[in-house]
Amino acid sequence: MAEKIRELLSEEEVNTRISQIAAEISRDYQGREIHLICVLKGGVFFTCELAKRITIPVSLDFMSVSSYGSGTESSGVVRIVKDLDEPLEGKNVLIVEDIIDSGRTLAYLIDILQKRGPASIRLCTLLDKPERRVKKQVKVDYTCFSIPDEFVVGYGLDYDQKYRNLPYIGVVEF
Repeated sequence: MAEKIRELLSEEEVNTRISQIAAEISRDYQGREIHLICVLKGGVFFTCELAKRITIPVSLDFMSVSSYGSGTESSGVVRIVKDLDEPLEGKNVLIVEDIIDSGRTLAYLIDILQKRGPASIRLCTLLDKPERRVKKQVKVDYTCFSIPDEFVVGYGLDYDQKYRNLPYIGVVEF
């Protein structure tokens, strides 16, 4: 069965919004350094574009946490695939995600990272599906776009490892 991709958010819309969020983050953290934690794999495109636009000092680390297999639904089982390379003690941490859906992965991740002694932890996402949230305690501090409950790809998001390289956000239609 071949899927089709319908454009939801254009490359221009995405780039404009990332610039706006980066300016907001730069303002909020003025005079401080921020430590971005990119949640792999999907978050890498967004994290790189965001980091380029932030005007305060930035350090960066990567973590891979997953609750998806090869399908379109979260399995509900969260596992760490790759942990951070550096300690978080005393750092202003900003977790950068491609999409927040149920919130299970982020609730788990935030709980683990808070135990590592950061000065602060905040959350930034390219896309948010608030109507799918199971873990209501997950508070998103910076959201580029709230989207409807559709399966999206592009700008790092994939369907079975395909379509990450699309420069826009598209909806998969089966």
